[in-house]
Amino acid sequence: MEKASLDSPLIPVGSTEAGLISSSSNGGGGEVVVLNEVKKQLWLAGPLIAASLLQNILQVISVMFVGHLGELALSGASMATSFAGVTGFSFLLGMSTALDTLCGQAFGAKEYYMLGIHMQRAMIVLTLASIPIAVIWYYTGPILKLCGQDPDIAAEAGLYAQWMIPSLFAYGLLQCHVRFLQTQNIVFPMMLSTAATALFHVLVCWILIYKSGLESKGAALANAISYWTNVLILALYITLAPACNKTWTGFSREALNDISNFIKLAVPSATMTCLEFWSFELLVLLSGLLPNPQLETSVLSISLNTASMVYMVPFGLAAAVSTRVSNELGAGHPYTARLAVKVVMILAVVQGLLVGLIMILVRGIWGYAYSNVEEVVKYLASMMPILATSNLLDGVQCVLSGICIGCGWQKIGAWVNLGAYYVVANPIAIILAFVLHIGGKGLWMGIICGLVAKVALLGVITLCTNWEKEAIKAKDRVLGSTIPVNMAT
Repeated sequence: MEKASLDSPLIPVGSTEAGLISSSSNGGGGEVVVLNEVKKQLWLAGPLIAASLLQNILQVISVMFVGHLGELALSGASMATSFAGVTGFSFLLGMSTALDTLCGQAFGAKEYYMLGIHMQRAMIVLTLASIPIAVIWYYTGPILKLCGQDPDIAAEAGLYAQWMIPSLFAYGLLQCHVRFLQTQNIVFPMMLSTAATALFHVLVCWILIYKSGLESKGAALANAISYWTNVLILALYITLAPACNKTWTGFSREALNDISNFIKLAVPSATMTCLEFWSFELLVLLSGLLPNPQLETSVLSISLNTASMVYMVPFGLAAAVSTRVSNELGAGHPYTARLAVKVVMILAVVQGLLVGLIMILVRGIWGYAYSNVEEVVKYLASMMPILATSNLLDGVQCVLSGICIGCGWQKIGAWVNLGAYYVVANPIAIILAFVLHIGGKGLWMGIICGLVAKVALLGVITLCTNWEKEAIKAKDRVLGSTIPVNMAT
């Protein structure tokens, strides 16, 4: 590890950073520091993985309930859910990750009251952004018809999307609360809140779908009720819990000032997230143009579902390292931030290899969890080694993206995603699938090429990073958004 002067204003004597450098230079105690970092990241990642899985499962539960109403209801709900993810949820999720940078660095710099200000700004911006999205959702049916979808399915999807509109506003607020707590390393209350909401959601779905007579409309409404319930639980926790006394001091008019500070990060954050999300959704759309589209679409949908499920593990690691890096840079500890990066990269590779090995071992039976059609099961079995490779690369790029967010590199991340997915991945996928006739495997192999490009680009950027300069930038960002004391009080 590189040496650093203990006289640096970024590394106060007696700090963790000073201890890290001292132990490294003396050749003793370094293992303890690394183990402590591993424990910190796993302590954060575990609950975040669980919370992410439980949040995503709400819409899955709704669609599962709707599936028992008939094929048309299932097709409409599935299409509406996919449309909502592409046009709304991915955008709001991306915008909210700007708080990972702003709140994380402010918390590290001990500018605690700014976390509440940043969250309020995010709540305002995401609520306003939800309004035009709500208009799009209201006209989902006509939009899908214009895109050539079956009229009956489009009409059913449009009705489902209209009843989902209240969940849109709740989702944006939920992500703001989640980021506010996550950047303070408060993750277990989030996990418990999401778990309670998921259990409550099953009951709400059963009542609204089967007992109230709303049927598929009840499933869409259940999503909204559950999201708002989760928002209410977290809001009460933030208001009442002693752990948030310093970071939440109530609503303030100062949140209306300098909203552009949030938007500057929120827009590239949303772009970064949406470019990646849309690229994977494009796989399923392209699979419908292949020979035997029913088989190809089924297998690609199962593959995407499988990839999304195992993706939650590196997603939790990415959220953890984003918090660790932003906290340490905000605190002026560049070398601790760099250590966090090294640790998470090792964890990402290890989990990728382990999960990939499991995927290969179960490749012969995994398809039966989704279908009894032998052709689907065999095709999926041949896809699993490709999915295992994709999972390893996807995990590494995911934590690299988390590092980007922790450092405030969202613009860089957006450009990298544009190049990796739309200059490399999608063109190669189209060539492999439609020119070389490799089919669905070719589509996914194109994505792998894009992941290789993204890992290479972000890996080089991370490797060449001057962490002392990043700590200075974090300090400037915090000072630039800090409210003068007389105004804060």
